[in-house]
Amino acid sequence: MKTLKSIAIVALAAIMISSCGEKKEAGVPQISKELADSASYAVGVSFGSMLKNANFGELNYAEMTKAIKAVIEGKELKVNEMAANQVIQRYLAQRAEVAGAENKAKGEKFLAENKTKDSVQVTASGLQYKIINPGSAMMPVALDTVSVYYRGTLIDGTEFDSSMGNPEPVKFPVNAVIPGWSEGIQLIGEGGKIRLFIPSELAYGAQQAGPTIGPNSTLIFDVELVKIAKAPVADTTKTL
Repeated sequence: MKTLKSIAIVALAAIMISSCGEKKEAGVPQISKELADSASYAVGVSFGSMLKNANFGELNYAEMTKAIKAVIEGKELKVNEMAANQVIQRYLAQRAEVAGAENKAKGEKFLAENKTKDSVQVTASGLQYKIINPGSAMMPVALDTVSVYYRGTLIDGTEFDSSMGNPEPVKFPVNAVIPGWSEGIQLIGEGGKIRLFIPSELAYGAQQAGPTIGPNSTLIFDVELVKIAKAPVADTTKTL
């Protein structure tokens, strides 16, 4: 498991850094305390980033520090590496289940209130949308490729992705993205703008999608459709 490998790397680095405080023979090159302190902090940054990206949530840092120290000092551990791996997997699975239930409830409440707002429409699939600019009469279909600017947020306003600051729009095959996005982009024409309110079942469902999008998250997208590249039409007049 990558998590345990990362912890092992951090522990190894900590061992190396801790050796900097040992007494050295005179005349032997030594690592300065300043560099050792900087490296210690850097290890903490690396370890913290790994934990954040792994989406562990709130951990008992006192227990974690105690375990790392025990590994470094070669003391007896409460659990071995295999058992630790199983505990981590069980914890992450339960954490995902709890987070998924919370996100589902929050999303359903948000969508129930949102659909009553002016200009918000709902499709048969449950997708909610608000057309800001309908665009031209030329509209995309599933096999087309679209060039867009977009911004994606959670219902609390947290931005998880955006191309708004890019010099060029991003190209997407209409049928190669999440169902809610694919359905929604077909509701406007070239030059149009739309806001999509996508239920979790039309987004990433119960799976975690990166560090920001938790299981069963409802997503909001602001999309500007810049250009449509129509899919080639098959020539049915030719014969073998």
